[in-house]
Amino acid sequence: MSKIRITDTSLRDGHQSLWATRMATADMLPVLEKLDNIGYHSLEIWGGATFDVCIRYLNEDPWERLREIRRNIKKTKLQMLVRGQSLVGYTHYPDDIVIKFIEKAAENGIDIFRMFDALNDLRNLETCMRTVKRIGKHAQACVVYTISPVHSVQHFVDTTLRLQDMGADSICVKDMAGLLAPYVSYELIQALKENLDVPIQLHTHYIGGLAIATLLKAAEAGVDIIDTASVPMAFGSSQPPVETIVRALQGTEWDTGLDLHELFEIAEHFEQIRKHKGFERGVTRISDMKVFEHQVPGGMISNLYSQLEEQKASHRINEVFAEIPRVRADLGYAPLVTPTSQIIGIQAVLNVLLGERYKMCPGEVKDYVRGFYGRPPVPISDEIRQKIIGHTPVIDVRPADLLEPLWEKARQESKDWAESEEDIITYALFPQVALKYFEWRKARSAEDIPQMQPNEYELAVVENKAPVAPPKLKPKVRPNAASRGDEVMNIDEIRELMRLLDESNIADLELQKNDFKIHLRKYVAGNTPATSNPVASAAQPLLVEQAEEILDDNITEILAPMVGTFYAAPSPDADPYVKIGDRVQPGQTLCILEAMKLMNEIKTDFAGTIVDILVENAQPVEYGQTLFLIQKD
Repeated sequence: MSKIRITDTSLRDGHQSLWATRMATADMLPVLEKLDNIGYHSLEIWGGATFDVCIRYLNEDPWERLREIRRNIKKTKLQMLVRGQSLVGYTHYPDDIVIKFIEKAAENGIDIFRMFDALNDLRNLETCMRTVKRIGKHAQACVVYTISPVHSVQHFVDTTLRLQDMGADSICVKDMAGLLAPYVSYELIQALKENLDVPIQLHTHYIGGLAIATLLKAAEAGVDIIDTASVPMAFGSSQPPVETIVRALQGTEWDTGLDLHELFEIAEHFEQIRKHKGFERGVTRISDMKVFEHQVPGGMISNLYSQLEEQKASHRINEVFAEIPRVRADLGYAPLVTPTSQIIGIQAVLNVLLGERYKMCPGEVKDYVRGFYGRPPVPISDEIRQKIIGHTPVIDVRPADLLEPLWEKARQESKDWAESEEDIITYALFPQVALKYFEWRKARSAEDIPQMQPNEYELAVVENKAPVAPPKLKPKVRPNAASRGDEVMNIDEIRELMRLLDESNIADLELQKNDFKIHLRKYVAGNTPATSNPVASAAQPLLVEQAEEILDDNITEILAPMVGTFYAAPSPDADPYVKIGDRVQPGQTLCILEAMKLMNEIKTDFAGTIVDILVENAQPVEYGQTLFLIQKD
């Protein structure tokens, strides 16, 4: 036995688990020197959701964050989390992007690459592990811990032996949901130490309250390294606090040797940030302790709450928690870790919000069922597979073998925006979000505006010019259904429409019924009718009853099933799925609605003709907002 080494997760998983990854680089810089001097084994500072959040919400360059931290951390190894073939995203990327990403991450400062695959499908780790080994960095391979009918201690031992054979320099047991119980922890770590020749690290979450005891039993069993966070970012759905672990092991053969006084100085810095920005303190709620039933990991808990609040459905969180285990079983008992946690989580949310299981399935869910994320631990039943993908075939090769190289394509598409190879990688990983960030960066540069805190740029105005960030389009909010019934316009709205319509001449009302219906629908959707309208003279003398008759089911609204961002095409360079005047068939994709980090295809259930599209590309939309008007066949 020897002293336990510690990896600090405060700058990555700590604030990802509790603060939705919203800590800015400026918040980190003042404390980096102290962190460097503590004597940690490593600092986990990058990867996971940090990359996405930097460009999506914080208007920061994640590569510059990495370089800035590297400039200030001179003694301690820097560590990142890599989602295997998904890197820092939510889908698989081609091998050329994986190789470029790993090379650039190392070049910018990463020493230790912690790599995992959500399904423990080791084929998805081959390229990134091989690249890490080639460039001479530390390859830490994870076995993702979960509980299911097929996940036994022997299963985990067998998996880690294969990882060791693939060249892993160390093994991490990744218990993202805090499910690893203390005595099972002892049994598992002991079995791994007896069978492996490389160091063993344990990553767990406090979420259900087991983590401190789990780490202490792991220490007794011989674990080499453990993960903790500074106390303001500990407890709750995050890691256990380093201060508690250090004190618990003082004077034992596993003494960490870390200085508690210095640790509390660091904690005070993070506590001031937490108070100033109103970030959450780690607490354990009843719903959190139900992790033993729903298995939702720490990083996903805070995101689920915020996502349901966006959907105006936070009161349905317990229904979602109850649905997640059912979806997980349906989809082959995948461990709940990114990206499978998002895939299973959003499907559970949609099942609850839409009131029908698998009525809508995002493209990522379909890709998962088709095998594009790898093999699930248990085969998916024919019944569930047909509900989600019909008779579409399932692949059985390594998913990345089917992906075309992307580097050159991304380089060409981003040439007007990218200022470095790192920018090209950012675009390849998150094209829609990257372009928004690049536009903001260009606007900021043109106005010579320094980096500001999140959301401040939206309010800044320089010399009465346009805002620093491109202004967001105001969504066209559909009136509350309670004011008009579910499908029928109320009398006051019809009278108001008639008042707004100007007089004009028209010979035959019958020829203009569809045109009139469209204007009525537009009015319902929150649009102001044109001041000069070809149906005005026909509309003015109509009785209310006649107007209601005209508003039949022939023109149908396609509504947003959730809050999100509307995209007319699958990528910035692609043609829109549909245009006004297009004929559509049942099951045809109309648009993409990006919500909860996934791209959700919105389809039509019937045949018809697109008569209007009521939102702009990349426009935020609200739940229930009208997206399309379709004239049914």
